Amino acid sequence: MVVVERNELTSGSTFHSAGLVGQLRSSLPLTRMMMHSVETYRELEAMGPTLGTAPGWTEIGSMRIASSDARMEELRRQHGWAKTFGLPMELLSPSEAVERFPLMDPAGVRGAIFLPTDGHLDPSSLTNSFFMAARALGVTVRTTTRVLGFVMVDDGRGGQRITGVETDAGTIECETVIAACGMYTTDVAALAGVTVPIVPMAHQYLVTLPIDGVTAGLPSMRDPDNLVYFRNQGGGLIAGGYERNPAPWSLHGIPSDFNYRLLDEDWDRFAPLMEAAIRRVPALEGAEIRQLLNGPEGFTPDNEFILGPSEVGGFFVAAGFCAHGIAGAGGVGRVMAEWVLDGTPSFDCWKMDIRRFGAAYRSRDFVQARTVEVYSTYYDIHYPNEERTAARPLRRSAAYQALAQLGCEFGEKSMWERPNWFRPNATNGSSGIGEHELEALRPTGWAGHHWHPAIAAEALATRSAAGLFDESSFAKIRVEGPGATALLQWLCDNNIDTRVGSIVYTQLLNDRGGIECDLTVTRESADRFLMFTGTAFATHDLGWIRARAGEHRAGSDVTISDVTSSMSTFGCWGPAAEAILQSLTTTPLNISEFPYLTSQMISVGPVPVRASRVTFVGESGWELSCPTEFGASLWELVWTAGQPHGLVAGGYRCIDALRVEKGYRVWGSDITPDDTPDEAGLGFCVRLDKPGGFIGREALVARRAAGPPSRTLVTLRLDDPLATALGSEPVRAVGGEILGRVTSGNQGYSVMASIAFAYVPVGSSERGTRLEVELFGEWTGATVDAACLWDPAGERIRA
Repeated sequence: MVVVERNELTSGSTFHSAGLVGQLRSSLPLTRMMMHSVETYRELEAMGPTLGTAPGWTEIGSMRIASSDARMEELRRQHGWAKTFGLPMELLSPSEAVERFPLMDPAGVRGAIFLPTDGHLDPSSLTNSFFMAARALGVTVRTTTRVLGFVMVDDGRGGQRITGVETDAGTIECETVIAACGMYTTDVAALAGVTVPIVPMAHQYLVTLPIDGVTAGLPSMRDPDNLVYFRNQGGGLIAGGYERNPAPWSLHGIPSDFNYRLLDEDWDRFAPLMEAAIRRVPALEGAEIRQLLNGPEGFTPDNEFILGPSEVGGFFVAAGFCAHGIAGAGGVGRVMAEWVLDGTPSFDCWKMDIRRFGAAYRSRDFVQARTVEVYSTYYDIHYPNEERTAARPLRRSAAYQALAQLGCEFGEKSMWERPNWFRPNATNGSSGIGEHELEALRPTGWAGHHWHPAIAAEALATRSAAGLFDESSFAKIRVEGPGATALLQWLCDNNIDTRVGSIVYTQLLNDRGGIECDLTVTRESADRFLMFTGTAFATHDLGWIRARAGEHRAGSDVTISDVTSSMSTFGCWGPAAEAILQSLTTTPLNISEFPYLTSQMISVGPVPVRASRVTFVGESGWELSCPTEFGASLWELVWTAGQPHGLVAGGYRCIDALRVEKGYRVWGSDITPDDTPDEAGLGFCVRLDKPGGFIGREALVARRAAGPPSRTLVTLRLDDPLATALGSEPVRAVGGEILGRVTSGNQGYSVMASIAFAYVPVGSSERGTRLEVELFGEWTGATVDAACLWDPAGERIRA
């Protein structure tokens, strides 16, 4: 292993990092990475005498205060997360917060959370500790060595793979490269033809000389309502934050000599943060300022790390840490080692996976707009279903104008403009109940912030009549060629070698038996298959399929293509769906001639359509896919034909409400690479007796041989029908121990219930078991119910 450094270690952004290490994050995988970092730093500190250096790890805890009622709600929610993550977090009163940080002015403080295992360290000392430990293991570090390019060869599958690194000191032969170059990674990766969307942002904090009352045991403190943070430093304070008017820097390439350098102090831009810092810690007003550090840090368009393998074989990325690289370094090292050695990390890292970004992220202007937005709102309270606004609209379906004319409230997913709901549905009587009755269904708490009564109206109308949904954003992957059947049989846990026109619901597993992809496969012909997956998972699933295809003998005999943009897709579901569509086609649509989970090529009016009898809302109906140029016409035909039948236009918020009633899982929350089909209630998809086996089969066989799963995904019905679990809330036995955590939740308007999914021990999964879910610090009763609350026998989808 060789580390190539363009100048000296820490000369990029490390030397000016504030060195804060906080562990609690919004997702379990990221929190686990931060927790591993702390374990690593403790270990390095203990190894200090042996290594001859130590990172200066100081485990004095961190505190986050609430200066508003809304923020206090957020802290209570985070306190609940910590319980499920295994972190010893404490919830503090205002007076207890002052005891922890006596220098603060308590005016307006509603409370705080405190995590004693957080801390800080010296970033340069940490780097040197890593270097000494790595050198003892045989790692070579070449400083003052610049990368000039990469040696790449054809990988035999239409792509390229790394065979060497060209430097100004010669070429280094290798099979694997990890570009861990901070804000420089964009330029370095471009040499290999890889896009890494990182924007350097000027990030400032000040350092004071000693202040009375600053002691060695003073914890770090964050005051997000005032956009500032503090930590002790040599008897003084560090104070920094996130400005509302951020300053992107060096957008056209970082200067080649930018080493151990800072940007000019920008007191005008820092002034609002300085005022906020003094407001919370008045002692700063009279403190002597040692320095205002203004250093660029690499930020990403979604404020998540960028990790994992790129489209170039052997080229990995570990960058874009959004000023949290010191906090995450230990965990990132572990994840990257697993990714390189095992092919996948040991837990779900999709939100940080480089493959989450699409082609639009090649645009510097697009990336800058998104990054500036997330930086400027970094400390904001982000309510569920919040929509970003930067660089929109961009990707629009063929029905976009028709949707807009119908009063669509658009949301965005993977750059696609998608309907969230249609405002007129709240008042046009389509649901069968009045506007005031619909408003009475508004969920309490955070779930009610980005909610509209049209969501409930669309859900009820779909159940009673029919709904028309624009699903054009759903990702579509075509696998074709002589080896297509053999390859997909090996990739899928279900049997896809069925008759032409069949639709198979299946998972693609990793070697541990965890669920990497969750999708449907339609057999278009003997050697051509069409896969439908979620909008946000296009690059993930495509990348997984292509990567594993290279490991199978049939992989060289297939073509794998993203055909999403070539098709418009609309879902028409509900009791009236058959009558609506039958008026537009001569193809018999009754269940005996067009069975559930089958697909046919038909004509809808003059439009050529692949009609697939499948549903994601638990109602009979079809997904209708046509070439994109016919999309606007297809929408108009179905919409017009549906008006006498009570057809409504529906949005994705309605779809989510309908799917929880039906017990349908969503990949990334309810099912992940950490969950097996047996644990997730999807064992019915697994065909262990398939000829040739499939990826993950051995792991599933071994697990089943060891006995039934120890945990399972259950459906919970909350006692309060208007209270909503948003995800990650702790679940416990009544008045007892924590058993698990919520994966997702929503209102079920057709069953008048608040529904949540959660993994719990099998012993607590029997229907009727009473449990409790913590919502913003309050325990709410819940009952384990049937896996499917709406039409559990599936009679409606086969009507």
